Amino acid sequence: MDISHRHSMANRASPKEGLVTGELRKAIFKSKVSFLMVGFFSLFINLLMLVPPLYMLQLYDRVLTSRSEETLIMLTGLVIVLFITMALLEIVRSKVLVRIGTKMDSLLNQRIFDSLFELTQKHPGKASSMPLSDLTQIRQFMTGNGLFAFFDAPWIPIYIGVLFLFHPIFGYFAIFAAIILITITITNEYATKRKLKEANEFNSASTMFVNNNLRNAEVIHAMGMKDNIRGLWEEKHYAFLNAQSQASNSAGIWSNVSKSTRMMFQSLMLGLGGYLAIHMEVSPGMMIAGSIIMGRALAPLDLMINSWKGFSGARTSYARLDALLNDFPKDKEYMELPAPQGEIILEQVVVVPPNAKEPSVRGVSMTINKGDVVGIVGPSAAGKSSLARIILGLWPLHNGKVRLDKADISQWEKTALGQYIGYLPQDIELFEGTISQNIARFGEVDATKVIEAAQNTGVHEMILRLPDGYDTKIGAGGATLSGGQRQRVGLARAVYNNPVLVVLDEPNSNLDELGERGLIQAVQTLKQRGTTVIIITHRPNILQVTNKLAMMKQGLLEIYGNTNEVLAKISAQAQQAKQQAQAKTQAKQPPRPAPAMPKISLSKPSS
Repeated sequence: MDISHRHSMANRASPKEGLVTGELRKAIFKSKVSFLMVGFFSLFINLLMLVPPLYMLQLYDRVLTSRSEETLIMLTGLVIVLFITMALLEIVRSKVLVRIGTKMDSLLNQRIFDSLFELTQKHPGKASSMPLSDLTQIRQFMTGNGLFAFFDAPWIPIYIGVLFLFHPIFGYFAIFAAIILITITITNEYATKRKLKEANEFNSASTMFVNNNLRNAEVIHAMGMKDNIRGLWEEKHYAFLNAQSQASNSAGIWSNVSKSTRMMFQSLMLGLGGYLAIHMEVSPGMMIAGSIIMGRALAPLDLMINSWKGFSGARTSYARLDALLNDFPKDKEYMELPAPQGEIILEQVVVVPPNAKEPSVRGVSMTINKGDVVGIVGPSAAGKSSLARIILGLWPLHNGKVRLDKADISQWEKTALGQYIGYLPQDIELFEGTISQNIARFGEVDATKVIEAAQNTGVHEMILRLPDGYDTKIGAGGATLSGGQRQRVGLARAVYNNPVLVVLDEPNSNLDELGERGLIQAVQTLKQRGTTVIIITHRPNILQVTNKLAMMKQGLLEIYGNTNEVLAKISAQAQQAKQQAQAKTQAKQPPRPAPAMPKISLSKPSS
C-alpha cells in the first residue's frame, strides 16, 4: 500500500500544473523555475556582451586621445574581470539546461517505456524504440547551443536601442538587417519543414521495417528472402536519404546565405560609420563599437538558422512523443486491492484483435472458480488465444467485462498483479541474461524459489546439465536453447513464486515425452495448491489433469462444463456429424440398377 501511495503522490499535479495540458508540457513546466533562472543569467550575459564594443569605444575615444597608460590598465583589468564573470555565467547557464534535460528525461522515460508496451499490445508491428530516441533528441537540443538563440533573441531590441543612442541611422540600418535575416529564417523554415518531416517519417518506417524483419532472420535466410527484403528496405531507406538530402541542401543554402549576409551587414556598418565619422556625426570609437554591437544583435538570428535542423528535429520528436502519451494516457489509479484468489468471471465478452475488424471472441460468458483447471479446445482461429489474452488483461475489450475476484481486471495495477499471474504464450520469449534471472522474471533472484519452480516443472535436471547450470547465460530470445528447452524454462517462469492464476497457451507444442511428463507434473502440483489453471491445447494428453473443459468454435463458447461430460458431448457430436456426413454421401450416390432377371425359355425341352 505504501508503494502505490508514494506513486500516487509523486504523480499528483499541483494546481498550477493542472492549467498546463499535455503530459509532455507538464514535464517541461515542472522546470519553469530553472528556465526562469536561465533567462535571468541570459540577462547579465547579454549585458556583458556590450563589454567588447564599449571597451573598443573607450580605447579609441579616451585612451588614444589622452595617451593615458593608467586608464588603459584600469579599463583592461575591468574588462578581464567582466569577461571571467561572463564565462562563469555561461557555464552555469549550460549546467542548468543540462539539469533541465535530465529532469525531463527522468520524468518521462518510464512513461514512454510503458507506453511503448501498450502500443505493442494494441498495434503489434507498429512499435519501435524511436520514442526513446525522440526523448534523447529533445534533451540534446535543450542542452545545446541552439536553445541559447531563443534566450538571446529577446535582447535584439536592446542592442538596436544602444545603436540608436550612437546614431539613429545605425539603429535603422540594424532594423533593416534584422528584417532581412528574419525573412531568411522564415524562408528556411518553409523550405525545410516539409522535407524534414518526410525524412523523419521515412526513417521511422525504414527502422521499423528492419526491426520487424530481424526477428524473422532465420526464415529469411532459410528461404532465400534476404535480397527481396533488402530491396524493400532500400526503397524506404533511399526515400529517407533523398528527403534528408533535399532538406539538408536547402538548410545549407539558407544557412550560408544568412552567415554571409550577417558578415556583409557588419562590414557595411563599418562603412556607414566611416561615412558618419567623416561628417563628424560619430566618433571613430562609435564606428567600431556600432559594427560589433550590430554583429551581436544579429548573432541569435544567425544561430537560429544554423541550428534550425536540430530545432525542427526536436519539434518533430516533441509532436510524436506528445501524440504517444496522449494516445496511451497513464492508467487510472485505483485503491490497492487484496491479493487475488484466482476466480475468473467473463460477462458477455467481445474481443476485436489489434489491427482486425472482425471479433475473435463473440459474447462469451463463463465462470472459472478458484482452483479449477480448465482446458480450452477448439479448431484453429476459434478465439482460444484471444480469450487467454483478455483474461490476462492484455487486450482491450470491445464489449463485456472480465472480472478477477469480482473486480474488473482493469482495476488491478498491472505490475502489482503480475506477481500473482503466470503466463506461457505460444511464442516463447526468453530474455538476455541467465537461466535463473529468466525464471525469476528479472527480479531479485531467490535461489530457493527458482529451484522450486524448476523442480515442480521437471526442468531442474535439464538446467543442471547446461554448461553453467542456473547461471548459464542465454542470448536475446533464448537463442542458445532449443525450442523445447525454451518452452520448459518458460513454464518454470510461469509457475515461479506460486502464482494464483496460470495461463498456458499450447504449453506442449514443442515438448518431447519427457517434457510433457514435466508439464503434467507441474499442472498437478498447481492443482494440489489450489491454483487456477487455464490450458489452451490441441493435444488431448494434457486434458487428463483438467476438471473443466471449454469448447470454442468461431469465437463462440460451444460447450463448457465438467471435463468428462464435455468430452462425451464432443464425442457424441463427432459421431453424429460422421453419421450425417455418411448419410449425405449415400444420398448423393446414384441408385444402383436392379439385377438382371435370368431369361426363362418357354420352348419344350428336346426329347
